[in-house]
Amino acid sequence: MYANGSTESLTVIIDIRVQRLGDALRHNTTLTLLDLRYNQLGAVGAQYLGDVLQHDRTLTTLNLAVNRIGHVGAQYLADGLRYNNTLITLNLRHNQIGNVGAQHLNNALRCNRTLTTLHLQYNQLGNIGAQYLSNSLRNNTTLTTLHLEANQIGKVGAQHLAGGLRHNATLMTLNLRWNQIGDIGAQYLCDALQHNTTLTTLDLRHNDIGDVGAQHLGDVLQHNITLTTLSIDENPED
Repeated sequence: MYANGSTESLTVIIDIRVQRLGDALRHNTTLTLLDLRYNQLGAVGAQYLGDVLQHDRTLTTLNLAVNRIGHVGAQYLADGLRYNNTLITLNLRHNQIGNVGAQHLNNALRCNRTLTTLHLQYNQLGNIGAQYLSNSLRNNTTLTTLHLEANQIGKVGAQHLAGGLRHNATLMTLNLRWNQIGDIGAQYLCDALQHNTTLTTLDLRHNDIGDVGAQHLGDVLQHNITLTTLSIDENPED
């Protein structure tokens, strides 16, 4: 284990003992970024880190990408987020949290008022997970960036997210790349963009959107005055 009281960023190698790291972080007063990518932490490691989040007052960025934490680990982290008031960015990319994990995070986002960026790419969230996150968009007032790339979200999931976007006033970036929303899902999102006035970036690449969906997107751009970046390349041509 390597620790330095004046270091603002820390990368931990795979064989570190997470419990000892957690104990050390309880006394942390300077660390702002913790990068634990590719460490196979699992749910147990997430449990220690969730406890850290409840008490830490300096950490602003936590990267746990590719750690197999699952929905149980997501619950531990969500419990920590309920009480944390410093974390700004959380990366849970590729952690197999599923829709149950999304439910836990939704519950946390109801209480958390500091997190602005959430990475949930490659987590098998599905349409049910999208529904939980839609609830987050309705109630959370701080999240500005949400990455949902490659989560098996179809037109039903897009409908749920569109419902959240209608009522959201803070989200600026939504990444839905590599899902399967199709033309119908695109229409749902377009309906939401008729009412949303904060989203500036929307990524819909690789979503089975054809000419019909592209037409809906073209129509909404005539009325929406806030969207500045729309990515729809790598979709099939009818």
